[in-house]
Amino acid sequence: MNEAQYLANYDRSRYDSPLITVDAALFTFHEGQLKVLMVERSNFPEKGKWALPGGFIDMQQDQCLEDTVIRKLKEKTGVSPPYLEALNTFGNAQRDKRGWSVTVCYSALIAHQNCESHINTVADAQWVGFDQLTRMDLAFDHLDIIHCARERLKQKALYSIVPAYALPEKFTLPELQRLHEVLIGKAIQKKSFRRRIDQAGLVEDTGEKQVDAGRPAALYRMKENSGEYTFIRNLES
Repeated sequence: MNEAQYLANYDRSRYDSPLITVDAALFTFHEGQLKVLMVERSNFPEKGKWALPGGFIDMQQDQCLEDTVIRKLKEKTGVSPPYLEALNTFGNAQRDKRGWSVTVCYSALIAHQNCESHINTVADAQWVGFDQLTRMDLAFDHLDIIHCARERLKQKALYSIVPAYALPEKFTLPELQRLHEVLIGKAIQKKSFRRRIDQAGLVEDTGEKQVDAGRPAALYRMKENSGEYTFIRNLES
């Protein structure tokens, strides 16, 4: 028997297969707090509970896992994140009442204003404050997944300006610093933060100003590929 014959006669039903899904932990920074995009489940199991957007692979449509997570995000929330990062894989016999289950999880940051209009048109999708989620009874093991994604964001905030993806395209340096402080969980010295950003050349001045009740502040934007840059020392040092 050659390989072609073997594959032609291969019977997948001879082996048990777990349920395989994808889930997406999308974060934004809005109204001074970190928020996570959640959807209310309309079907059993866990009907009526809030969960991360995700779902099953469609082997006819999806050529890879990224195709699945992008498709499910559009279907359930209308959101298309600027990037997706593989987070972790969770699997065991207890996480889903339907049986042995594996979910491949992705994470991303997105500016609130870039998806607000989409979210407002989806009745069962909304941004929920991270602190509020930790007190909620979420579906499956999604609270564990969110905590895992939150810890990854903390590490990103220490070594990069990836958090800027959660801000509008044009932002002030105080806004960027505040977001880093929220993610890291502690204050950062202003002069040190500005110096690190300037030396790395990660942002550019737009020439515009943000005018509010206080002093006008310069508006910046991320330079191309600056999200890939990592600091030699973390921002706490």
